[in-house]
Amino acid sequence: MPEAKILLVEGKRAGRLSLAPALEKANYCLQVVHTGAAAVELLQTEKLDLVIFDASAMRTTGVRSCRRIRQLVGETPIIYALAAEQVEDLAAEADVYLQRPFTSRKVLNRIRALLPANDATEEVIRCGHLTYFRTKRSLASESGEKRLTPKLALLLEEFLRHPNQVITRLHLMENVWHTTYIGDTRTLDVHIRWIRECIERNPARPQLLRTVRGKGYIFAMKG
Repeated sequence: MPEAKILLVEGKRAGRLSLAPALEKANYCLQVVHTGAAAVELLQTEKLDLVIFDASAMRTTGVRSCRRIRQLVGETPIIYALAAEQVEDLAAEADVYLQRPFTSRKVLNRIRALLPANDATEEVIRCGHLTYFRTKRSLASESGEKRLTPKLALLLEEFLRHPNQVITRLHLMENVWHTTYIGDTRTLDVHIRWIRECIERNPARPQLLRTVRGKGYIFAMKG
């Protein structure tokens, strides 16, 4: 599968804040234009996998140009970068809004979450609105993409591979921590809380990862 084709729209005055070096280092197939008009012209003939509109490096907010780009690209993801003093304007019709300052890593994480996974090199487990990338140990959800620690990744896998099944605490201790000792499961309790923080809209009132009193847990997925 070829690398994703990304269009970066940024003003010539971007300078050291340019996102181009980070995108090129990540091996994306990158095209750069400096105005919204140039982007519109390019998109008349080119099909891209993702567009980054960096309004923070332009003389205007570019909302109108970004909306025109949306009309041309349809459902292709758009990331809209705002200056620190700029107010988020949903009229731009972007999928993700990022306000300066932000790191290049944050941009790359957003890109990976928006682009389809490369199934040729990445083992992917999808469950509802969650997508788990096994090779890079990251989880994409409605709130973005997060890298997981090795233990969190193993724990999440147990639930994703056995949706709607009760999984005992003993099973989790055996398969994640490789022990049959369950006299002290505080470590498991902490990791369950961390998983809920990653996947639940309200971790204090979990709807996905539920406790089954006296037995263990169930990862409740509909459909």
